[in-house]
Amino acid sequence: MSDMERGSLTPEEEILSQRMDKLRRLREEEGYDPYVNESWEVEQTLAEVRKDHDDIAVDESREDISLSVAGRLMTVRKQGKASFANMQDETGSMQLYFRLDSMGEDPYRFFKKWIDAGDIIGVEGHPFRTRRGELTIAVTRCVLLSKALRPLPEKWHGLTDTEVRYRKRYVDLMVNPEVRDVFRQRARIISSVRKTLEDHGTLEVETPMLSYLAGGANARPFVTHHNALDLDMYLRIATELHLKRLVVGMMGRVYEMGKNFRNEGMDAMHNPEFTAMEVYWPYCDYVDMMDLTEEIARKAALDATGSTTVTWQGTELDLGKPFRRATMVELVKEHCGVDFDGIDDDNEARRIAEGQGLALEGDESRFKVLTMMVEEFVEEHLVQPTFVMGHPTEISPLSKRNPEKPDYTHRFELFVCGSEVANGFSELNDPIDQRARFEDQAKLKAAGDEEGHPFDEDFVNALEQGLPPTGGLGIGIDRLIMFLTDSRSIRDVILFPTMKPKA
Repeated sequence: MSDMERGSLTPEEEILSQRMDKLRRLREEEGYDPYVNESWEVEQTLAEVRKDHDDIAVDESREDISLSVAGRLMTVRKQGKASFANMQDETGSMQLYFRLDSMGEDPYRFFKKWIDAGDIIGVEGHPFRTRRGELTIAVTRCVLLSKALRPLPEKWHGLTDTEVRYRKRYVDLMVNPEVRDVFRQRARIISSVRKTLEDHGTLEVETPMLSYLAGGANARPFVTHHNALDLDMYLRIATELHLKRLVVGMMGRVYEMGKNFRNEGMDAMHNPEFTAMEVYWPYCDYVDMMDLTEEIARKAALDATGSTTVTWQGTELDLGKPFRRATMVELVKEHCGVDFDGIDDDNEARRIAEGQGLALEGDESRFKVLTMMVEEFVEEHLVQPTFVMGHPTEISPLSKRNPEKPDYTHRFELFVCGSEVANGFSELNDPIDQRARFEDQAKLKAAGDEEGHPFDEDFVNALEQGLPPTGGLGIGIDRLIMFLTDSRSIRDVILFPTMKPKA
C-alpha cells in the first residue's frame, strides 16, 4: 500500500492494514498459519486457576503444578529477555510472564515478533505470585491460535460508546466483563422462570411465529409475504390465541417463552423484537396469575442476585413483600382526585380530563379517558411493584368481564418504576361475547386503528368447543431482566438489539 493510500486510512484501518501485512509475513517467513489450529486442551479456566492456587505465597513459584489455559491477550508489555501480558478468558483475567530462559530462544522470539494484543493464544506453564502479590502464570509454551487483525478499542477496559457497543456487541463483550455478567444473569433469570413454571406442572410448547392474523394483543405487526402460497403473513405479536387453543385441546397448563415482534417505536423500554413469556392455567383466574407473577419475579431475583431486594438506577425495589394491588379507578382517584365510579357520562369524563390538562380528540368514551389518565398521570408514580387492575372492557378484548361491573374486566398489569412488566387476566371463554368484541375491534381497525385486534374466526370456533375457566399471564422477559440487572435500557439486555444500518 502506498504512503498516499495509507494517509487516507482511519487509525483502525491503518492497524488492520499493518496486521494483514504481518499475517502475510508470518506465513511467508515462518511458514505458520494461525488459523489452521483446530483445538487446544483447556484444562482450567482462569477463574479456576485463581481459585485453586490462591494460597500461593508472595514470591513463591510452583513449578510442580502444570497449567494449560487459553484466552485473548488484552495487553502486552514486551521487553528484552522477559515480558508481561494480561490474558482474559470468559471467566476472568490473569497476568502472564514470558521469559526467554523458560520458553527457549526461538519460541520467545516468535512471541515477541508475531503476537499482539487481541490475539487468541494457548498457554502452558505454572503458577507463581510476584513480589507485588499478583498471581501469575509463568509461560513455558505459547501457541498462537488465532490472529486478531483488528485492534482492541483504545481503552479496552471501558468501551463506553453505546452506539459502538450495540453495533459491535462482540467487542463490547470482549472488553467489558460486566456486560458478560449481565447476559449470564439473563440466562439464570430465564432458567429460573422456566423452573418456576415447570415446578407447577406447566408444559413448555412452541407455536407459530408466522401467522395469517396478527392476534393476541393490540399492536402494529410486521408484514411479510409467503411466495409459495402467494399470501401476506405476519410475524406474531403475541402467543396468546394459539396457547389458548391448546388449553381447549386439553393440553393442561402450557407456556411459551420466545420472540414476539411489534412494528412500533424504539426507546429505552421498546425493541421491535423482544422476548416474552405467556402462560395459561385452566381452572384458575387472574388472582392466581398475580400470585404466580409475584412468585416468578421473586424467585428470579433470588436466583440472579441472591436477594429479593434489587436496585434499579438508584431506586431500591423490594420484591420480597406482597406487591400492591389497586384498580385503575382507585389509582386515578388517589393521584388525580377524580372518582370515575361517579361518572356515567362521556362528555363529563372528557371535560374533567381536559381540566386536568389531558389533550383529547373529543370522541373518547369515559373508559378510554380513564385509561388515558392512568397512562398520563399515574403510571410514572408506580415505582414499587404494583398490580393495576380493573381495566375497561373496551380496551381488553380477550379478558373476562367483572360480573359486578361488566364495563370492566378481571385483568391486571404489573408496573415497576413506571413501566409495564406483565399483563394477565381471567381469560374470556364466552364465544358469543368474544365474537362481539372481535366485531367491535374490527370496526376500529376498519376506521384506521392500526392496533385494532383482527377478527379471528378460528379462535372463536375453538371457544365454541369449550375453553375451561382459565387464567393467563404474559411477562416481558427483557424488562424483567432490566430491573433485576440494573440495566438502563432494553438494549443493554438484548445481545443484538435492532439498529438502523449505517449509511
